[in-house]
Amino acid sequence: MFRIVAKRELAPRIKLFEVEAPELVPKARPGQFIILRIDEEGERIPLTIADFDREKGTITIIFQEVGKTTELLGELQAGDSILDFVGPLGCPSEIERFGTVVCVGGGVGVAPVFPIARALREAGNRVVSIIGARSRDMLVWEDEMRNVSSELLVATDDGSYGIKGFVTDILVEVLNREKVDRVVAIGPAVMMREVCRVTPESIPTVVSLNPIMVDGTGMCGACRVEVGGKTRFACVDGPEFDGHQVNWELVLKRAKMFVEEERIAMERGGCRCQESARR
Repeated sequence: MFRIVAKRELAPRIKLFEVEAPELVPKARPGQFIILRIDEEGERIPLTIADFDREKGTITIIFQEVGKTTELLGELQAGDSILDFVGPLGCPSEIERFGTVVCVGGGVGVAPVFPIARALREAGNRVVSIIGARSRDMLVWEDEMRNVSSELLVATDDGSYGIKGFVTDILVEVLNREKVDRVVAIGPAVMMREVCRVTPESIPTVVSLNPIMVDGTGMCGACRVEVGGKTRFACVDGPEFDGHQVNWELVLKRAKMFVEEERIAMERGGCRCQESARR
């Protein structure tokens, strides 16, 4: 059992858990993820590692309640335990001195961008971070991102904070004003696709894919994606890939495979996410 030592609500339906996992922490690296299961009857869900504390032996995860499992997870409190907490899984981010790196985080994707931006800055890069959300109340970890960035820029869809517009609007401005050596983007698939559309292929653009995943070891094939015309498994070959090589049409199509099953599960469980899911 893995004990939750701290819990915070960062925004409506967005929760942070700090989980006691001393055996996992020594090997945790930016870009990797864990797979958890709440109890014996629960499904396995992957969550990217948002932070880790080697001295305390804890791993931080941040998630949004969007379905039955994440809502049940969100009901847990500090002091409760999670049955399974497996990891670290996936390949860690490539961290070296590239020059100027733009880190783009959308929505809850800001959280997994954080340890990557921190590591890139520590490696001597100039890190320009762009974070965005639908509105100010949905923005997470602004202060944390500012502390690990050379420059932080913020966008909200409704203009309630920062620049009104999308993270890609700011990205275009940054690309026009200075030489960028690398872009890292994590967030909704549509956002990552648009980031790749505005970055020229001459600039390496890394995205973190989060397709449906079951075992996390490459055995089930549920997380397969097409990159450069070849089948890859996000759990063992990723989760990070060259965004310019990703078949985004397939990624978006596969993300909708179990929408109906999720709707039924939420209705049977009386999940408060039903209306959000229908929208």
